[in-house]
Amino acid sequence: SEALGRMARRGRVAPLVLAVVAGLAMLGVAGPRWGSADVDTETRALNLVVAIDISRSMLAEDATPSRLTRAVRESRRLVQDVRGDRVALLAFAGRSYILTPLTLDDGAVMLQLDALDPDVASEGGTDLNSVLRQGRELLAAASEGGARAMVLFTDGEGHDSLLTALAAARELRDAGVTLIVVGEGGVRPARIPLRDASGALIEYKKDAAGDDVVTQRHDEILRSIADAAEGILVPADFPDQAGAVWKTLATLDRDPAKGRRTEDLIPRAWVFALVGFALLWLQAIRRHGPALIGVVLALVLSATGAEAQRPVPGGQRLAAHDSTRAVTAFLGAAKSGRAADTSWYNGGALALALGRFDLAGEALGAAANSLDPTVRFQALYNLGLAALTEARRDSSRRANLEDEAGRRFREALLLEPTSMDAKWNLELVSRRRPPPSPQPNQPQPRRSPPTPSPPSAGGMTPNEADQILRSVERTEQAVRNDQLRRRRVAKGAAGKDW
Repeated sequence: SEALGRMARRGRVAPLVLAVVAGLAMLGVAGPRWGSADVDTETRALNLVVAIDISRSMLAEDATPSRLTRAVRESRRLVQDVRGDRVALLAFAGRSYILTPLTLDDGAVMLQLDALDPDVASEGGTDLNSVLRQGRELLAAASEGGARAMVLFTDGEGHDSLLTALAAARELRDAGVTLIVVGEGGVRPARIPLRDASGALIEYKKDAAGDDVVTQRHDEILRSIADAAEGILVPADFPDQAGAVWKTLATLDRDPAKGRRTEDLIPRAWVFALVGFALLWLQAIRRHGPALIGVVLALVLSATGAEAQRPVPGGQRLAAHDSTRAVTAFLGAAKSGRAADTSWYNGGALALALGRFDLAGEALGAAANSLDPTVRFQALYNLGLAALTEARRDSSRRANLEDEAGRRFREALLLEPTSMDAKWNLELVSRRRPPPSPQPNQPQPRRSPPTPSPPSAGGMTPNEADQILRSVERTEQAVRNDQLRRRRVAKGAAGKDW
């Protein structure tokens, strides 16, 4: 009877142990993370100077949507790809300007890229000699080691002496700097449009005689400078200029630098797996057969948990700073059905950051059909941002794109009515759109004096939004007026300021 009692007690304990192990396995599969740890890292960085031509010839629209906009877009992609390297930003026209020194803060470089405009330059024209020399001096003053490179975005519309530019290019070669020249624009003559703050065309640039100024890309100048520096020329018609530059930079030596960073939310699935294994081994000592089956089951569940915490291919590409392939990986995972909603969203959001609006619209449109309200809201919000950003760049379709942006922001607000970002952007779109014109032969309702609206939960009243918008407009107008007061366009000997 005593033996039978022990067997009965063992029979009651076994299901309890297996239940506890199954619960631990489920917790491990969920991928728990907590705590932080100091991780020793070793990075390899190079010194990179990005120089962008902001002369008025770069406003020509023989590139989509203009030479300058394309150069800025490719520069943004390049800065994202070289994250972790030291980057400096130069802008040049009649002279060269240091916008950011060599820095690891890619956010500061991005901020300056967004503000690039021909009015930033105090002297018109294009002086390739000055920017090449300033880039060499900036790289020579770098205290950190590693390879040194300079990327020059220009249409080659140089009004300075080609001989001095070639001499500066040879000095770059002698200093061990790799020069990558990126051409912008077309070879056919194109006019230079002058637009107002809203993007509407005012007129075309004219010379002193009143004739339209035309500009074109000068491949002979670009090729001569690249050859003098023994560098590389990326053609203007190359579809992925940033990718071509990155492939060249990837072959350069980088300076090793050791450091320590704190990594948050460490994966802890192994803790639950360890406890589960310990329980199963204890049970295996008591009852071999059923416990061994549980061990096999735990092994399978642990492998599944490890797979759940393994980064997706798109995340791996993004961690390696390969944004272009990360987009392809995310979209490939979405089409194969692996975490389709989040993969569509991640691919679309990354494509939007890279300025690939057609691909972003397709991916985010698919993510907007998700049953997950959070993913759907984020997708709709980013679709609105994409349309609003594209409207600022494409004046011919601005009205339709702004209507599309407003529609997307409204759909997003239906999911999260308290989202201040969506409300703010919708207010901006609404303010930019003119009121509908009254139809003929139709009576118009009598307007009553406006009354303050009570604030909604988590929102703002129309009066508060109007005050904020007016404050932003006044600040922006003050900045523009200050730029115009400080603008002193010095014409060259031939009277050219483009």
